[in-house]
Amino acid sequence: MTIIPTTIPSVVIIEPKVFGDERGYFFESFSEKIFREKVCYTHFVQDNESKSSYGVLRGLHFQKPPFAQAKLVRVIKGAVLDVAVDIRKGSPTFGQHVAVELTAENKRQLFLPRGFAHGFVVLSPETLFQYKCDEYYHPESEGGIRWDDPSLKIDWKIAEKDILLSEKDKKNPFLQEFLQSGK
Repeated sequence: MTIIPTTIPSVVIIEPKVFGDERGYFFESFSEKIFREKVCYTHFVQDNESKSSYGVLRGLHFQKPPFAQAKLVRVIKGAVLDVAVDIRKGSPTFGQHVAVELTAENKRQLFLPRGFAHGFVVLSPETLFQYKCDEYYHPESEGGIRWDDPSLKIDWKIAEKDILLSEKDKKNPFLQEFLQSGK
């Protein structure tokens, strides 16, 4: 397993060692021991999966303290542009983001510590997306930030006309509105 740093410390790309031959391939997608040695101590308690089609954008989502979540995300079919936005007040990288293409072919994973908003847009006809969380989902603690917030300067890599959002995500506040609300 190779750990690739990003422009935001503690957000890392994890690249597994893949063993392939004429029969197919094998790789270890997660080892708690190796993760603790090379990334950080995190105990994952919930796995989630979503299926989406081209242009679906899910995000930017987060869980507010005390139920903030660290996530380890990956694609098992298709391709996404995965985005992590630092929303930790007082952080030197506050408001900055990391964007990484995750695909079934590259088998990369992205680790986001607590305090990050997360989203992805589907770049392939269909995608199966999986992620581990270190805290259970609490509906009363969910939050979101607008995917198209100009202060974030995220290039989602597809035309705006092709983006498909949930009704809830269409109503997310801009980052500054979120900060001013104090929630």
